Amino acid sequence: MSTNVLRTTDGWWVVREERARRVETKAVTTAELLADRAAIREAAGSEDPGTPVADLVALPPVTTPCRVVAQMVNYRSHARDSGFTGEIPPTFFRKASGSVSGPHEPVVRPAHVRFLDYEVELGLVMGATLPVGTLVEERDLPRYVAGLVLTNDVSARDVQLTKTQFYESKSYPTFTPTGPYLALLEPEDFAHLLNLRLRLSVNGAARQDRTLADMIVRPAQALTLLARFQTLAPGDLLLTGTPGGTALKAPPKPAEKIAALLPPAWKWKAFFKGQAKNPRYLREGDLITATIATADGRIDLGEQRTPVTDAP
Repeated sequence: MSTNVLRTTDGWWVVREERARRVETKAVTTAELLADRAAIREAAGSEDPGTPVADLVALPPVTTPCRVVAQMVNYRSHARDSGFTGEIPPTFFRKASGSVSGPHEPVVRPAHVRFLDYEVELGLVMGATLPVGTLVEERDLPRYVAGLVLTNDVSARDVQLTKTQFYESKSYPTFTPTGPYLALLEPEDFAHLLNLRLRLSVNGAARQDRTLADMIVRPAQALTLLARFQTLAPGDLLLTGTPGGTALKAPPKPAEKIAALLPPAWKWKAFFKGQAKNPRYLREGDLITATIATADGRIDLGEQRTPVTDAP
């Protein structure tokens, strides 16, 4: 069974049955914590009654600075929504680790952003160095991946599309809510990854709901592809893509063909005029709720509840 770890301003905690037991460690960063597994095991086996989880304020369990890498269009349902047909080439992009925020902190929409979108994603937290050139098989995942976190790849679509700029559009502060738990996995837990179900709702209305079985490039292959050019270190974070159901969707084919004939400025003006009628984009006062878990509770990454607010 996985072990859920929570981080607060007072340190690290192991969570079991809504109670938290303090991890007696000097670790400050996620990487340092992962190197002190003895302290985690001791806390997990403690008979101390602990502290109610509800009394603790969760910080992101992935500490920064770290590398934050993400996969683009990595679920079949998202590919359909995005208008892709045929084979989808594996694609990665980086996010600034300054975008990582707590699981209940507000998502802050910058004043110049009109079309703010959500993307629930499973995050892989590295537990060992992944050198360039590494070939990762399914059986190797426990060697490199320490655990999992729930993340939301918040996106400023007007910045992303008009500038073709993923880094900026996804890297504003609070654009990567993370946690509440870092679920540390046992080797046998990895066999259950495809049973993980990603769900996201806005103001109680379901928007995204898929299992990892919908994923195109699965974790072992993704790490192999990344290792062609990128070293990862303990505590680094890989976001593995989002299912369909985001606010942004590709326009119908006839409209897309007509738009292709327009000058770029006109094309984007027409596109965003249509998007302005889409009620699914995030607005101030919205509440995003997200979960990732297996149906049997073997792996449960907790629940995010992040309100949306506008920058002052």
